[in-house]
Amino acid sequence: MGAVKKKEIQPGIARWRFVLVAALLCLLALTLVFHLARLQVVPAAERGYRFLQDQGRARTLRTEEIAAYRGSIVDRNGELLAVSTPVHSLWANPKLLREISVDNLANLAKALQLKPAKLRARLEKYRLKEFMYLHRHLAPEEAEQVLKLDIAGIYSKKEYRRFYPAGEVVAQLLGFTNIDDRGQEGLELAYDDWLSGQPGARKVVKDLKGRTVQDLAIQQEAQPGRDLRLSIDMRLQYLAYRELKQAVAENGAASGFMVILDTRSGDVLAMANQPSFNPNNRKGVKSAAMRNRALIDQFEPGSTVKPLTVLAALETGRYTPKTEINTSPGYIRVPGKTLVDPVNYGKIDLTKIITKSSQVGITKIALDLEPNSLRELFYRLGLGEAVGSGFPGEAPGILPSRSRWHPIERANFAFGYGLTVNAVQLAQAYSVLANTGLKRPVSLVLSGDKTQVEPQQVIDGPLARQVTAMLETVIGARGTGRLAAVEGYRVAGKTGTVHKVGSTGYADNRYRSVFAGFIPADRPRLAAVVVIDDPSHAKYYGGEVAAPVFGSVMAGAMRLLQVPPEQIKSAEGQLAAQLSERGSKS
Repeated sequence: MGAVKKKEIQPGIARWRFVLVAALLCLLALTLVFHLARLQVVPAAERGYRFLQDQGRARTLRTEEIAAYRGSIVDRNGELLAVSTPVHSLWANPKLLREISVDNLANLAKALQLKPAKLRARLEKYRLKEFMYLHRHLAPEEAEQVLKLDIAGIYSKKEYRRFYPAGEVVAQLLGFTNIDDRGQEGLELAYDDWLSGQPGARKVVKDLKGRTVQDLAIQQEAQPGRDLRLSIDMRLQYLAYRELKQAVAENGAASGFMVILDTRSGDVLAMANQPSFNPNNRKGVKSAAMRNRALIDQFEPGSTVKPLTVLAALETGRYTPKTEINTSPGYIRVPGKTLVDPVNYGKIDLTKIITKSSQVGITKIALDLEPNSLRELFYRLGLGEAVGSGFPGEAPGILPSRSRWHPIERANFAFGYGLTVNAVQLAQAYSVLANTGLKRPVSLVLSGDKTQVEPQQVIDGPLARQVTAMLETVIGARGTGRLAAVEGYRVAGKTGTVHKVGSTGYADNRYRSVFAGFIPADRPRLAAVVVIDDPSHAKYYGGEVAAPVFGSVMAGAMRLLQVPPEQIKSAEGQLAAQLSERGSKS
């Protein structure tokens, strides 16, 4: 009887359990669906749900930086000097990359042009990090070859790389940027804030391998940097660089530099340096080649300041270009030293003192001047103070000031020793002479506000013209700078040959050859300074080494700028014209 009852109850209990389990499973499924709906569909009302939603998004959504384009640098005519080009940088998560197979490692190393052992060593070095660069600044197609390997943990980032089309020709002036496209030297550094852009940001969806699968929105647009227009005229820059490079090589010189100014505006039209370097590939470049010597190097100007000493004498009113100085017997003893001329010039006027660069004549003038009057004139012309170019490391020069001047100090000062200048300062001083006493600010950058800057009248115009006439004789047949002559144009200038300082004082066999001048002399357009440092061959005088560079560059510059030649008559032609005129009158 009991056995029969047990058989009747068993099926009912089984159905009840089945229904109960099925109901619980359905309820669990409904609960899960409801929970997912609250997380993904129904607006979350509770803080906990919002947190979970944010955590979900955090695993798929990322904010990426959008690289900003760096402004270009161009010359005054719009020719590109520095431009940023798009590149890709590859980076990796070392924790993920260390687990790849040997074959994938070999393929990756080959694509990166690395040895597998070296790549493995780099991964080991960064084993505790989540970021390392695999290769910076790859061309887009090169980066794509690596990404096609489809290796987890490798990502790409768009960046910009600086390119300099003119290469070594204007390298020291422009400077360069680092791998992060930030200015490091030259004008790239000086105007880094102006050229740099503002990076943007965008929201993207990443897959499990960290690859971008969808762009969602631009959160902030990248702001490109501003372009920079220089005062440089690349036609003149190429010309100056070529002639300077040739002169340095021919004379076995250690270095050289040249500056060309527009006398009408103060713009720097060319600034060439030797030795130079290729800013697009700086591997193995020595730091000396990166220096912009035209603005950074200070040097004693030597005889190129003798015309300024004569100008100081003219300002006293006690001298004229025809005032005679007795230079006999060809030397003069000053306490501490004997100063000599190449020959005994005897009695010569101020003009011939400049023509022949008489050391004795200049010394006698200097000792007759009020000690500080010469320093004050040099300062008015811009020596001893920075020209305000904004170039990093610009040398202000040294213009000593003393309460008492020793006679030999006064003499040395008058012919260019005991003070230092940079090439731009000296060019500016000669530009003042060219502009009949007007001093204009020097600029490396074109500015629309420049016309608002009034030039300063620092010396009298008639005196400046008198000194200009003296400087023209230096280029004549009997002057020291005749190799600076340019056919069809009147040239005014002055040579300088400066002893270099050695370990025990001024060296007897080491020199710096200098030439400073402007062209055309009657209506000046360009002023320039050429410096050839330490020529090692037999020639070392400024008139032999630096003057020819000036002549060659200015001849080309007059053609490029389309400055019409002048009708220059020879001495015989002028005499014949005068005789003819007299005959017609009689």
